[in-house]
Amino acid sequence: MEEIIGFGAAWLVPCAAGRASDRLVGRSAVEGRAYLMADRRTENEANSSNDLRADVLRVLGVLKVATADQIQRLSLPHLTYRHTTKPTRAKQKEARTASHRAAANDLRRHGLVIDGGRTRGGEEVRLLTAAGLAAAAIDLDREPEEMGAMPRSGGRSGASHAMTVNEAVIALIRPKPDLGLVVGEPAEAVAAAQAAVDAPDGIGSLPSYATEVALPVKGTWKNPAIGSPRADVVLTAPQAGVPLLFIEVDNCTEEAPLIAAKFDKYARFFLRKEKDTDGIEKPMWCTRWTTPADDAYERVHPPVLLVFHQIGKRSAKSQMARVADLTRHHWQGRWHAEGGYHSYDTCIPIVATTLESLREHGPAGPAFWRFGHDHRQRLTDAIGNPRRDAYLASRRQAARREQRRRKEREAAEREARRPVCADCGRKFTDERWEATGSHHGWSSGQSHPHLCEHCQDLAVTGEQRAEADERERQEQERLRLEAGEQAAAQRAGGWFSRFRT
Repeated sequence: MEEIIGFGAAWLVPCAAGRASDRLVGRSAVEGRAYLMADRRTENEANSSNDLRADVLRVLGVLKVATADQIQRLSLPHLTYRHTTKPTRAKQKEARTASHRAAANDLRRHGLVIDGGRTRGGEEVRLLTAAGLAAAAIDLDREPEEMGAMPRSGGRSGASHAMTVNEAVIALIRPKPDLGLVVGEPAEAVAAAQAAVDAPDGIGSLPSYATEVALPVKGTWKNPAIGSPRADVVLTAPQAGVPLLFIEVDNCTEEAPLIAAKFDKYARFFLRKEKDTDGIEKPMWCTRWTTPADDAYERVHPPVLLVFHQIGKRSAKSQMARVADLTRHHWQGRWHAEGGYHSYDTCIPIVATTLESLREHGPAGPAFWRFGHDHRQRLTDAIGNPRRDAYLASRRQAARREQRRRKEREAAEREARRPVCADCGRKFTDERWEATGSHHGWSSGQSHPHLCEHCQDLAVTGEQRAEADERERQEQERLRLEAGEQAAAQRAGGWFSRFRT
């Protein structure tokens, strides 16, 4: 029987139930603590902390294959500016990566990480096991099918492609160090850390990225059909203006036609439709990733970024040009003469850069060439359509101005129809106008619909006073007549009695 012991909030390690507690039977508190510490040392002989082990799991959960140097630069970038007094760069790297190397070694003892060989530069790479991938999914709060597959080559053959993918992710994120953690370091190290903080921001954070993501042209997300492409990286960072971006990496070793052929698969995937949970059929990619609703004028496929790294014999520049030529039918738009922009309805925006340019400029710099354009742009402009956006924005602004003018005309026309009080000459209020019903063409039964409310009150009061006065006059007249009749009757009665005597 086993129990599950958790390290941090990230992952699960099976241990024999009661192992430590059995040793504590009959021991003092001091002895018990000593035994527990000894047990921890057995579990984590490299003495790594929970946070460091979680760092390794999170980074490997996203990148799948990484060196301790890459894990450190993504997780604790301030360490890059420490240990600068070491005599050589190799000694500096060894010192700043020691903690994460220890954490990876402890995870290996738990069966969550394995050694994946070495890069061409001699650095050791680490990979997650199946259990490690499942544990990382918990820490990243992702479903297992969202974690992506392990790289095909893993750590074999130097893992050059995986290393370039990692460097592209790091260059896009541009992790910034905590300046409070480099206080006391040499001045040049502090200045370098400050320069990194002051540099333009990158895009997203580690959880914004996923690698080795299958894009099923047939089959399911979990079991894609043979021939389905895999995106090297998928970036979702709507807060940075990049709702969805697929990234492909090439070390200038692959032939351009093979790279171009991958876009045929991308096109098939983008065109595939499935019913969503609401029962409405929509592009399959929309059932997994949420993007803002595009304007009705255009239905553009998600963009794809190509990152070339000049390792192979092929020229990165010639690779870009050749792939652009071979994929023209996927990215070429249609000229919209009225708006002065290209429409890319059903096209794939394809953007290219080099890893060197990406490192130098970052996503906010002029490092990206949109196929079909004649200049470099920042990433958000390159994957978008600024001219179209400006045209549509001007149309919306013109529509708002026209709507405002129409409302002003309607208000003026309505004001011209507003009734005027026949007594004081003041215009009716909206409430009085509504009460009289004159703008509806019917009478509301108001006693004085031609008067404003104040004048109507005065008129009604005057009429009521006149009516009261008239009633009083009539009452007085009635009483006068009754008194006269009574007096006449009395006189007539007096004469009659005199005749009888």
